[in-house]
Amino acid sequence: MKVHHVSKVLATDLDGTLIPLKDNAENKGDLIQLERALRENNVTLTFVTGRHLESVQDAIERYALPTPDWVICDVGTSIYQRTDDDSFQIAQPYVDHLQSIVGEVSTSRLREEFASLESLRVQEEEKQGPFKLSFYCDAKRLHEVHDAVLDQLTHRRLPYSLISSVDPFNGDGLIDLLPTDVSKAHALQWWTDHAGMDNRQLVFSGDSGNDLAAMTAGYRTIVVGNASAELMETVHQHYEARMQLDRLYLAEKTATSGVLAGCRHFGLI
Repeated sequence: MKVHHVSKVLATDLDGTLIPLKDNAENKGDLIQLERALRENNVTLTFVTGRHLESVQDAIERYALPTPDWVICDVGTSIYQRTDDDSFQIAQPYVDHLQSIVGEVSTSRLREEFASLESLRVQEEEKQGPFKLSFYCDAKRLHEVHDAVLDQLTHRRLPYSLISSVDPFNGDGLIDLLPTDVSKAHALQWWTDHAGMDNRQLVFSGDSGNDLAAMTAGYRTIVVGNASAELMETVHQHYEARMQLDRLYLAEKTATSGVLAGCRHFGLI
């Protein structure tokens, strides 16, 4: 894993953040501007997403996204580096790090542990990973299912934690089991440490609850204008309490346009 000296980084979520919103001409135009500006200013681009790698590559093609230097995907359970021939190579030291957390407890053993919970349906194979086990559940019962899964993890002392959310596209309840304390924020922090970077060199942009940990991890943060008022308020309070409001940009513009405005605000471009 070669990390060249990096001085400026944009780490960004994809859906609802970097990817233009449907039928939004301003977002599409701003994406072209942003790509050019990142290239001209030599900014390292890192995607931080819940998607798996194939889905990221599909999004790059479908939405004409700039090609990232790094991809943190599968909700923080895998990190890939772009190689000279534009393919992506898994960062083996991170694999070793996650292996050290879970030890003997593989996701296939985890699958057996939860086979009896009728409220869970295992997601499609391509949405699973070596360190991520994902289920669907009824969104109306998400809290109840979350608690039942958490009870079982705790009771059986399994080295995993869970993230529950609702799919914004189809309303499914989602349950992701990840190695203990692993998240987008955990992966991003591991990556910055590994690259020998200071958190102040990095700007993070996001739009939803699963970005919250990264938004409050000490990076300069862009919250795009289509984020919920509740999320904006939570992040604002976090920075206000630490007297660091200069490290937060609450964008008025949505998605891609908010990311572009935030990059300008922080002098990244």
